[in-house]
Amino acid sequence: MTTLPRFRLRSAAGIFCGTVVASALAGVLWGLLAPPEHLLVVSPDRGVSLTGESVHRFDAIGMFACAGLVVGILTAVAAWTARKSRGPVALGAVLAGSVVGACVMALGGIGVAALRFPDPDTSTAGAVVAVAPGIGTPLVLIFQPLVACVVTLVLAALNPYDDLGVGDAPVELDEQEQRDATITS
Repeated sequence: MTTLPRFRLRSAAGIFCGTVVASALAGVLWGLLAPPEHLLVVSPDRGVSLTGESVHRFDAIGMFACAGLVVGILTAVAAWTARKSRGPVALGAVLAGSVVGACVMALGGIGVAALRFPDPDTSTAGAVVAVAPGIGTPLVLIFQPLVACVVTLVLAALNPYDDLGVGDAPVELDEQEQRDATITS
């Protein structure tokens, strides 16, 4: 039975937490930068998008996807630099952190955007109101974990070492070396 060293588990926990924190910060930044959509109130609780303003819905989604891509790339590369923790445990931590982080980024970003653009008063016809941006579709949450896995795969494929440079694999001794080791000890 093989057990994982404690430092690998601690490193995996650090990778997970760091990914979630980086995602939360990116979500706050997205909430501050994402543009609102302006609507013209035509009747109580009913509005129409102004010409050119419906594009901001796509802008917000695109900015969120790009933020997820950047966070996914940076966290995968940062996790890869922890040489002693490379391997399936670190990949699992990056993947789990990216999945949870993308959800945290969406919730945090939408929360900040809602604080920036509170619910408008849509009872006055003819008024132009700003509506807080959203992520549009939950499919946008896939970008961060997907790019984190792809970057880790590319880094592992480009690594020249069979053990990914970890260097803690047990050394197999042949029979003669084992006899020599027991004689000298």
